[in-house]
Amino acid sequence: MNKIRITNIPLILFLTLTAALSLSLQACAYEDDDDDEGGFSRLLPVRVDFRPADDPQYLEECGACHLAYPPGMLPAASWHRIMAGLDDHFGENAELDAQTTRHITDYLTANAADRSPIGRAPHVARSLGVDAPLRFTETRYFLRKHHEIPPRLVLDNPDVGSFSRCEACHVGAERGNYDEHQVRIPGVGRWDD
Repeated sequence: MNKIRITNIPLILFLTLTAALSLSLQACAYEDDDDDEGGFSRLLPVRVDFRPADDPQYLEECGACHLAYPPGMLPAASWHRIMAGLDDHFGENAELDAQTTRHITDYLTANAADRSPIGRAPHVARSLGVDAPLRFTETRYFLRKHHEIPPRLVLDNPDVGSFSRCEACHVGAERGNYDEHQVRIPGVGRWDD
């Protein structure tokens, strides 16, 4: 019987772990954080709290006026209510043609909080019960996550003005990253509760 003699187990273990780490890092998307002086965050996988909006029509039509909110922030019933009321969209007329409205409604409802298993969407859905709020900022989930932020830092801040401007403080909002450790309130700086 042939015996294989392994004399350098630490070296073999090191090479195996290095190869596994290399494959893992290649499979991840990387965060490009310009604020990181050491460049370390570029090596970290991108955190996805909500699947970012990725429908071209939604991004074009809705993202032209405000952040194209990730569909997982609200349940399907909320998206139906919002899309049915575009003639008075929070005080603005945002009406679209019927085909575009149908397409965007289908996209939003298919990826809504109560239909998405990704990130925080299931938590949002569970926090709602039967509620179908028109604003994410009205959800119990949002209120629980933002209760320690003094409203004056947002509402009286000319660079923010509203809690609905997620992207003003959440530097990764457009990528679906709402990590509380990456919050930067304009004029205030890093926020950590």
